[in-house]
Amino acid sequence: MKRFIIPVVFVFLFFNLSHAQDNSTLRFTIKEARDFALENNRSVQTANLDLNIANQKIRENLSTGLPQLSIDANYLHQFTIPEVSFGPVFNVQSLPAGPITGEDVRNAYIAGPPIKLGVRDNTVIDFTLSQLVFSGQYLIALKTAKIVRELSEKSVAKTSDKVKQDVEVAYYSILVLQENIRLLKETETSLARMYDEISGMNQQGLNEETDVDQVNVNMSNVHALVTSMELQLDVAYKQLRYLLGVDFDRQIELADSLNSFVEEENLMYLSQNEFNIDNSLDFQMINIQENVNEKVVSLEKSKYLPTISAFYRHEEQTNQPAFNFAVKDVIGATFNLPIFSGGLRSSRVNQAKSELQKTRLSKQDSELGLTMEYENARNNYQTAYSNFQINRQSMDLSKKIYDRTFIKYREGVSSSIELTQVQNQFITAESNYYNSMLSLLRSKAELDRILRINQ
Repeated sequence: MKRFIIPVVFVFLFFNLSHAQDNSTLRFTIKEARDFALENNRSVQTANLDLNIANQKIRENLSTGLPQLSIDANYLHQFTIPEVSFGPVFNVQSLPAGPITGEDVRNAYIAGPPIKLGVRDNTVIDFTLSQLVFSGQYLIALKTAKIVRELSEKSVAKTSDKVKQDVEVAYYSILVLQENIRLLKETETSLARMYDEISGMNQQGLNEETDVDQVNVNMSNVHALVTSMELQLDVAYKQLRYLLGVDFDRQIELADSLNSFVEEENLMYLSQNEFNIDNSLDFQMINIQENVNEKVVSLEKSKYLPTISAFYRHEEQTNQPAFNFAVKDVIGATFNLPIFSGGLRSSRVNQAKSELQKTRLSKQDSELGLTMEYENARNNYQTAYSNFQINRQSMDLSKKIYDRTFIKYREGVSSSIELTQVQNQFITAESNYYNSMLSLLRSKAELDRILRINQ
């Protein structure tokens, strides 16, 4: 009984420990989050699998031109074995000891025994070694597969860049929402204190009940705004978990602060940056695609060329017949030259040429489109930065106005309506500030991807 209980308890404790480790909190800087996503994001994993398939395709094409060895075994059972007879056989022993007559000679010929031309049960084993000597299609396909692998490598890099950008945006969104919620809760706490003060003043007849109701309405509005942002924060966390490739119930903490991003190198894109289109992954990929289509044209043309292969075959039989005319060792070669295909090959060559021309036209469009994408992204960043600066100043001014108006209200100089208006103005300015901050960080992440900064 003890031998049974101890292993069960050990397994139970190990399972609980493993489960607790799986549910441990993950703490990331933004760089650590990007690196974690590159290993666990499903889109990146799929792109890496495509790259692995491309590598295996190269090995597959390469193996076609390597020596091929095969063994064939065939079991044969003959219900009726064919026989052959070579006619009468002269039997010397049947001749008499005395004088021999013509009749004696004729009588000395007896029927010969039949010879079987096979065996009832036999197993034939063939060993065949073949080698492709020349094939234009094989050579072109091998080069094409290597180019396709390069295309898959670029696709992995492009997917990784996009995932890193999405992780950054999700990271920024969480920080902005957390900071906004924190300040709104401070405002909510301030309103609660104001409500207690105004309610006390109202009980003493020092203000109107409308003042109390107005503050209560403001408290409700701020509370509703906090609730809405908390729901947005939950969605933002789920988005980050999805990008990181972890479960939605996994706890995540962000190690970086919002100010470290806002104050770090914000002016790097405000001057004219040189955009080198050759560094663009999209442009590199379309160049590779053009190369692939060129190889496809060559592949279709190579189908006009002959194919030459050689082989060596060795045969063994487990049960040899009396008369065996099979040759054990054979060496040979095959030569295949396509002569006429009814225009099939010509049609395929023309199709491949048309696809190549389409790719070249697309390349010209991409060159202009990628340049426009960069210009739009840079302009968006400049606009976002300008709005961020304006909204930061507006929030600071609104905070000063609100603080002064609140002091005036407590001194009886300002009305509750004026205080409410100023407070709503401050909340709006605060919301605009954080929205502009998030737009700025998103624009920066987009430019980082286009220019491949820190990739």
